[in-house]
Amino acid sequence: MATRLVFTGKQQVQFETFETNVPGPGQVAVRTLVSLMSTGTENIVFNRLFAPGTHWDNWVKYPFYPGYSVVGEATAVGEGVTKMAVGDRVVLRKGHASDHVVDEADCVVAPKTLAPEAAAWFALAKIAAMGARGAAVKLGETVLVIGAGPIGQMALRWSLAAGAGRVIVADMVPLRLELAKRGGATVTVAEPIETAAEKITAANGGALPDVVIDTTGNSNVFTSALRLVRTQGRMVLLGDTGSPDEQHLIPDVICRSLSIVGAHDGTEDAHWNKEIICALFFAFAGDGRFRMDGLNTHVFKPEQCAEAYATANTRRGETMGILFDWR
Repeated sequence: MATRLVFTGKQQVQFETFETNVPGPGQVAVRTLVSLMSTGTENIVFNRLFAPGTHWDNWVKYPFYPGYSVVGEATAVGEGVTKMAVGDRVVLRKGHASDHVVDEADCVVAPKTLAPEAAAWFALAKIAAMGARGAAVKLGETVLVIGAGPIGQMALRWSLAAGAGRVIVADMVPLRLELAKRGGATVTVAEPIETAAEKITAANGGALPDVVIDTTGNSNVFTSALRLVRTQGRMVLLGDTGSPDEQHLIPDVICRSLSIVGAHDGTEDAHWNKEIICALFFAFAGDGRFRMDGLNTHVFKPEQCAEAYATANTRRGETMGILFDWR
């Protein structure tokens, strides 16, 4: 019998069984190896940290099946499947479950040379890649990444891959800043963003950064982040807040000709989509350009789901990647 995680209400998670189907034409059956918790998204959902009437409110209905970062193996393929075969390692954007039957187009083949625990970051890497593309980083520019959680870690790495000359990372959690240093951060700043301007400009030769990427999803950060962008610079909103009405513009947007760019996981096109981004991520993680060591801090069996979400909510300073091991 297949198993999965389900949110049955606010701050309520259960481990349940369910029936699966055999793959039909164009479909693939996948047995999960590991799945990665998206601590930002899943904890907003778990705690219902969003305002009524927002897209979050319209999305989160019970039962709600969390998760979107699965690494597994193809166990059966339906008629007409051509891009993968039984035994292939695949990644897919589906919930925390032991088994999936999905369309072939929902899967991307992953190299077996990359550990499943590292490959599981593919979805968070894709989200951050959308921010890096929106930032349009030019060679040698300075990027400030606000928030060094999972998305911030990936935003840092993509910014460097895009050619940033200097990447400054701001966060208050020592573990996050240490992992940012491992990932290539030029400077880390352990100070609330509201008061960090002096340290940030000092780290950048007295100038404000060319690009600021806010990965926090904290609506209160928005105003302070705008003040840290150089004149005619770019501000990228990568963290999706549950309270967008609390994000307020300031005169700097007009007076200093700032650009505000929204970046969302779903805005794919023919030139920038899951296949292209996954291939880049697997290559960079595989050859060491994206350092992945240390990013996974906790591993739970699916039956320990209540403990896993409690850990994510009460020990944020000790957590980064939280994996469910389905093997």
